Amino acid sequence: MSVAIVIPARYASQRYPGKPLVNLRGASGVSRSLIQRSWEAAIEVGGVDRVVVATDDDRIRDAAEGFGAEVVMTPDTCRNGTERCAAALDALGNPEIVVNLQGDAPLTPSWFVEDLIAGLRAAPDAGMATPVLQTEGVALRGFLEDRAAGRVGGTTVVFGSEMNALYFSKEVIPFRPGTYADDAMTPVWHHVGVYAYRPEALRAYNEWPMGPLEQLEGLEQLRFLERGERVLCVEVDARGRQFWELNNPEDVPRIEAMLQAMGAD
Repeated sequence: MSVAIVIPARYASQRYPGKPLVNLRGASGVSRSLIQRSWEAAIEVGGVDRVVVATDDDRIRDAAEGFGAEVVMTPDTCRNGTERCAAALDALGNPEIVVNLQGDAPLTPSWFVEDLIAGLRAAPDAGMATPVLQTEGVALRGFLEDRAAGRVGGTTVVFGSEMNALYFSKEVIPFRPGTYADDAMTPVWHHVGVYAYRPEALRAYNEWPMGPLEQLEGLEQLRFLERGERVLCVEVDARGRQFWELNNPEDVPRIEAMLQAMGAD
């Protein structure tokens, strides 16, 4: 099965304009843009036939081509990364699986994506899949601190016994009656912002109107749930690796500290 990774990137983010071109300093002191670091994460994934950056902005295109990425230009009417992936489909040469590796997750380990692809392949009745990571107490505390400060941090998810998503939220779900030590596993699952789709699911997504829950949460994957479509959750293992997404300017020093702790250039 042929696999293409699409990295959707837009300049005009409401919460963080220009985010793809924000520089992140690694362990060696070298700064590289968020979009370059996300592309570097994508090309480390095994079993992938093609990696492209999908954007509507000339500045992002020029930066991406400058570090050697293939770029697909997409309309500025795309409202989220899934719509942008759908808009890039015709340029991808009809792959059997399309992976949306969002351009704000440069710390995404390659095995997260590899496990995601394997999970979708093993579920032929699923049109799309997404990774989930059980949080330890220290990560849960970071989510709660963000919410207490009025920041939108990581997304959490609840799912059923067959790993089908029930709901995604930028609030911390489910309710927890107690507290947890930093190294204790918690009942909160972090939704890793990566998606794998079959092309027919992507095309259908673009035909559906945005629903009220998607509008309220600002989470594109809720459009599938609001249409009654299955969203397969694939559990991934951090293997001791720290993971965080760049959602707000306050996340830059946090991600730089993680890069330095990992020894990543």
